[in-house]
Amino acid sequence: MTLRKFAGLGALLSLVTPGIAMADEVVLNTGDTAWMLVASLLVLFMTIPGLALFYGGMVRSKNVLSVLMQCFAITGLVTLLWVIYGYSIAFDTTGMEQGVVNFNSFVGGLSKAFLSGVTTSSLVYAVPESVFIVFQMTFAIITPALIVGAFAERMKFSAMLIFMGVWFTLVYAPIAHMVWAGNGGLMWDWGVLDFAGGTVVHINAGIAGLVACLVLGKRKGFPTTAMAPHNLGYTLMGAAMLWVGWFGFNAGSAVAANGTAGMAMLVTQIATAAAALGWMFAEWLTHGKPSALGIASGVVAGLVAITPAAGTAGPMGAIVIGLSAGVICFFCATSLKRKLGYDDSLDAFGVHGIGGIVGAILTGVFAAPALGGFGTVEDIGAQVITQIKGVGFTVLYTAIVTYVILKVLDLVMGLRVSEEAETVGLDLSEHNERGYNL
Repeated sequence: MTLRKFAGLGALLSLVTPGIAMADEVVLNTGDTAWMLVASLLVLFMTIPGLALFYGGMVRSKNVLSVLMQCFAITGLVTLLWVIYGYSIAFDTTGMEQGVVNFNSFVGGLSKAFLSGVTTSSLVYAVPESVFIVFQMTFAIITPALIVGAFAERMKFSAMLIFMGVWFTLVYAPIAHMVWAGNGGLMWDWGVLDFAGGTVVHINAGIAGLVACLVLGKRKGFPTTAMAPHNLGYTLMGAAMLWVGWFGFNAGSAVAANGTAGMAMLVTQIATAAAALGWMFAEWLTHGKPSALGIASGVVAGLVAITPAAGTAGPMGAIVIGLSAGVICFFCATSLKRKLGYDDSLDAFGVHGIGGIVGAILTGVFAAPALGGFGTVEDIGAQVITQIKGVGFTVLYTAIVTYVILKVLDLVMGLRVSEEAETVGLDLSEHNERGYNL
């Protein structure tokens, strides 16, 4: 097995000299395995309960259970789809050849469907393949769950489930394959750097969220009716869980307990702190007071932006990436959203889409050793153009396919709950439960 055979994380392997392969006999490393077991749990913790609480606190009280329910249901659905065919579509390298664009440059085969060939002794890098499968599964789980924030409080639960299943199949798995599957993958061959999912996870989910909120339309009463978060305590707790869990997301993407993992952990902390303060001060200067919701949103913006750069940026680069993301995402989630009038309920696009784009582009800058990075970038301008190319392709592919999926589902079964159901709240109308029984 070569190192490129299971190119789980693009930026990590881009640091390896092309053509240099591991020995055919890979030996289990128990230290790496222990770390990846922990990292997998941390990333799952990001979705349940982290993201569920983060989003749950921001909706109105009549919809809190609906958001939590969606996160839990997506976790179950994607787990099974990943096992049945998702892992294979994302990481099967059959038919791939470096420099050759063919069908398998966009999507993997099915040789690993139903986890065929996976045993207790099969290895990826120096860890059990089963651990690698779980780790990547947690990425596949959180990505569609992020989209929930854009259409919260108005989509049918049944439509949401089908949309997420189809979107995972046609958008997430192919994008993951193009970026991370190794030689012959479309964006891999372009040289796009994405250490832990800035393109695969955040731009992907953010753009899908924007398309979803535009197709569904605005919530009843938006923007004239006050729709304040019902429990910012939940949101802050969720943001804290995301912050802690994200170390598994980024440092775990080294797929080893090594120096790359350690630096990824350090820059993740630095960028997140910088973004939290950047958003806070931008809001303070603009609106006169800093808010708890604002600093929580800044935290997530920083986590998002450093994700693609975590394996290549240095500490000073992390500060610039974090500050840039905090300030830019603040203005996009407030001023830009008001100006354009779209109803991105919980700012999935404003934070994940914009933050992912900022981070992906700046990765091309701060991966350069000349700017304190740990990548192999010598021509910053050329790498930035490559990053923009990857961002542009992902935006177009995701937007078009997401739009088609939503329009077909709307014709077949309808996407949106009735006005009466929306007024009552999705907790009662979709699940016959209340978040609070006083």
